[in-house]
Amino acid sequence: MSTPENPTLVRRLGLFSLIVYGVGDMVGAGIYGTIGIAAGVLGNAVWLSFVISMVAAMLTGLSYASLASRYPKAGGAAYVAHRAYGRPLLSYVVGLAVAVSGLTSMAAGAHVFATNLGVIVPVLPFGVILLGFLVLLAVINLIGIRESMMTNLICTAVEVGGLVFIIIVGAKYWGSVDYLQVPEGTTLGASMLLSGAVLTFYSFVGFEDMINVSEEVKNPQRNMPWGIVLALGITTVLYILVSVTVVSVVPPEHLADARRGAPLAQITAVATPWLPGWVYTAITLFAVGNTALINYIMGSRLLYGMARQRLVPAPLGRVHPVFRTPHIAILTLGGIVLLLSFSGNISQLASATALLLLGCFCVVNASLITLKFRPGEPKGALEIPIIIPALGMFVCFGLIFARLTAETADPRAPLIAGVMVALILALYLVLRPRNVMGAEEEE
Repeated sequence: MSTPENPTLVRRLGLFSLIVYGVGDMVGAGIYGTIGIAAGVLGNAVWLSFVISMVAAMLTGLSYASLASRYPKAGGAAYVAHRAYGRPLLSYVVGLAVAVSGLTSMAAGAHVFATNLGVIVPVLPFGVILLGFLVLLAVINLIGIRESMMTNLICTAVEVGGLVFIIIVGAKYWGSVDYLQVPEGTTLGASMLLSGAVLTFYSFVGFEDMINVSEEVKNPQRNMPWGIVLALGITTVLYILVSVTVVSVVPPEHLADARRGAPLAQITAVATPWLPGWVYTAITLFAVGNTALINYIMGSRLLYGMARQRLVPAPLGRVHPVFRTPHIAILTLGGIVLLLSFSGNISQLASATALLLLGCFCVVNASLITLKFRPGEPKGALEIPIIIPALGMFVCFGLIFARLTAETADPRAPLIAGVMVALILALYLVLRPRNVMGAEEEE
């Protein structure tokens, strides 16, 4: 039981707030930034890549939903891996790899935010905007999960509203093109679709963050699986409609040309020429800010959960007696992101982290298979056939392989990923975390 001397997280999130959290995390900067690049690769058939990505994401998403209904713990993937295999080293690597993916996303997002706001308000120095942005996120996260969710709700409404507006104004152009036409000189085949799916898959990344707020969700055994599945479903419908709309209004090669402006701004320039060009720049600010905030929430709760498992220093598991948020973890991550933001070369680090995240998905799917075969494990509100995590693991391995073997793959990305794993291993050897599940498991 929570006491003033040992406060715990409070269950304040209902199903609606959880769905908004998930949709806001997935929609975010992903679709606003990747739709043009994906259209350049697949042409008018870009919508097919989102369908394939949805299948890949939904398979692992269902595994997360099932696990969340069984074990609603803030440690997320780290907790699940530890429960399945009892190996602190594996839990450590999985947990910190997921946390690092959030940190690099935040750092990259801070750069995008500062760059875009600098266009609207050129008198503000880049460094001042970047620092102010990160401080604001830290304050919102620190004050409380309810306030964070209200901010998330506002930002999600803006960014989803921006996509819905694109769909509405572009609907009159539907049917004007061949939706299976690909760029000249290429053919629509499995290799092309897989390459496109690798690009668009990251527009769905974010559902895995939802499990890390499990300890702040009301009736998590029921609401967590429903929240994950519904958030993925809503996001999928939005993405497919947007992808069909954009290629109906503007040629794919124009969407891929950054010199012509942001992809969605190109759509409004044609479909609604009366709309000021800065509007979608402002919406991008909301999208990037929302993604960064949700990654911040995810990372701080993940460290909190890992501290409860005694996999990272215990102070990271402390909860503020007034705000009831993991304040030490929040401030620690804020300092790390600040250093990353000013270090540069974020894009390579983010690409490497994407490989680590897919690797973590493989571990999570494998963990569910192991736990389903183990006698005595509790059943959840959502039990799925074992073929689903098996297929999820296979698809994630396939995406990793496709990314590593693609002709245009940057060889520095897997190198950076390897260095990050080495650093995590070194940290593990220094801290030597105990081989326990955490105080709550010993009761």
